[in-house]
Amino acid sequence: LPSVVEGTGADGSVIVADNGSTDDSESCVKKEFPEVAWLPLGENYGFAEGYNRALAQVEAPYFLLLNSDVEVGAHWLRPMIDFMEAHPDVAACQPKLCAQRDHGSFEYAGAAGGFIDRYGYPFCRGRILESVERDEGQYDSVCDLFWATGAALLIRREDWERAGGLDGRFFAHQEEIDLCWRLRARGRRVVCVPQSVAYHVGGGTLDAGNPRKTFLNFRNNLFMLYKNLPAAEIGWVMGVRKWLGRCGEVSTERRREKFPCRRESAKRVCSSQSGVLCRPTAQPRPLCGRWSKHPRKNELQPAVPLLCQGRAYLLRPASARWKNQKEIRTSSKFSRWKTKRRTQSRKRRSI
Repeated sequence: LPSVVEGTGADGSVIVADNGSTDDSESCVKKEFPEVAWLPLGENYGFAEGYNRALAQVEAPYFLLLNSDVEVGAHWLRPMIDFMEAHPDVAACQPKLCAQRDHGSFEYAGAAGGFIDRYGYPFCRGRILESVERDEGQYDSVCDLFWATGAALLIRREDWERAGGLDGRFFAHQEEIDLCWRLRARGRRVVCVPQSVAYHVGGGTLDAGNPRKTFLNFRNNLFMLYKNLPAAEIGWVMGVRKWLGRCGEVSTERRREKFPCRRESAKRVCSSQSGVLCRPTAQPRPLCGRWSKHPRKNELQPAVPLLCQGRAYLLRPASARWKNQKEIRTSSKFSRWKTKRRTQSRKRRSI
């Protein structure tokens, strides 16, 4: 907060939205930063709905969504505002996002701007999966993006209102990708302005190993695809994602004995998220392609996260018959029997 207050200066007003904090943040901010406006929300609405409720009470031509674990430099906001003023077709933009612990490296959450592949997996300029690049000036040009990071997102008020803001059902994680997808569907541009730089800590609320973070990332990613993909594509894309989930499920069954702690974590997340649905509760639509032949596939069912070495897959409850077959296929006893039969077959051939 000190760097934000100092770095923003006369370019904007700083407002802190209290999303149901339980510490002495309010008294500390009012005492140390009297020029900062305090906006209490009463309870924790999550990242998405918290911003929706806070920005509904703010009057300004631009909104800047800024995480509490972001550090900025002097006059960092001016390059983005100038670019937005000069390009009225741009709805939102982000700065170059570097790591607060190492200013010479990009930060995982946004780096130099985000894109998404055909199966819905997001990546960034400067970060592919877990590999984060050093910032050597390779992305210092303005570039059109598919999505901009929610850690530091500047958006026009009119575009925010036309798109409907963030989807509160996401709670947290990937809600900014969904928003940018809707902005681009309306013919608006999203860009990265690397002349502005911010430094992000990352994982300030939920660290990378938290099972709830993994659950929200994978659930929201599938939810986003279901919302935004064209009807002609959703069938085969979801089919590929379902197949990848099955592969991960079989792999997880074989590794659970090696990672009992993650199995217990998955159980805790399942119990705490039993009321969360993997599809929207409002205006559900049937899936396309071969899934539409099965009416039960279109019903709302609980989303079950399955963890496998830091990855999670949302799976619908399977039938008892399929589950029994799965247990047989993945049991260690069955694997030993299958290996024994193969060895015996090789010996016969050699004889």
